[in-house]
Amino acid sequence: MMTLTRNTLLLVALLGLSAGCNDGTGPDALPEIQHDPILFVHGYGGNGGNWQDIKAKFKADGWVDEELYSYNYSFIASNAVSAEEIRRQVDDILASTGATKVDIVAFSMGSISSRFYLKNLGGAAKVDAWVSLAGPNHGTDTAGQCSLTPCAEIQIGSAFLVALNGGDETPGLTRYATWRSPCDVTINPDQSVVLTGATNTESACIAHIEFLAHTPTYAQVRDFVD
Repeated sequence: MMTLTRNTLLLVALLGLSAGCNDGTGPDALPEIQHDPILFVHGYGGNGGNWQDIKAKFKADGWVDEELYSYNYSFIASNAVSAEEIRRQVDDILASTGATKVDIVAFSMGSISSRFYLKNLGGAAKVDAWVSLAGPNHGTDTAGQCSLTPCAEIQIGSAFLVALNGGDETPGLTRYATWRSPCDVTINPDQSVVLTGATNTESACIAHIEFLAHTPTYAQVRDFVD
């Protein structure tokens, strides 16, 4: 009789542990999220810390840490190589949050690697909204100031951009949006940012780097991805 009681208690305990793992309260429970997680992709020579101001704005508007991600990418590797890293980061975010899709907010050169991911690495099936802040989507005449591979790839008329922009510039069911400034001396011409099929917006007269902190543009981006 004593053995039966112990076995019964053990069975009850095991069932209780199993229930705890499946009711959202166990150690492997996924975080509760209300928005698509956002992956922020920095620009050339930048780093994940460039997004602290915008992340703070998103958190003030209701996003939580588990919905906001940024990483560091190489400034010497091809945008195609960086796109592979973006693919891995997106897959990790989806696995850790249980989300079905992410949003991507990219600044400057980050627009190119993230677009390569969407077009060539299956990203369009995993990204709900994609945002380009001052992205050299059709190249810039300032790219010649740098001889490294990613800079060569964003020279106007480069083979890399011809292939990236060939056919549909905004493939899949992803929602695309771009922001450009008439006072951006880094991206020339300004119209380089514009993509066919995207929601294209001209911002106020702000410098290239100001896109990382410009409150009116942030508010528009927030409303677009939400």
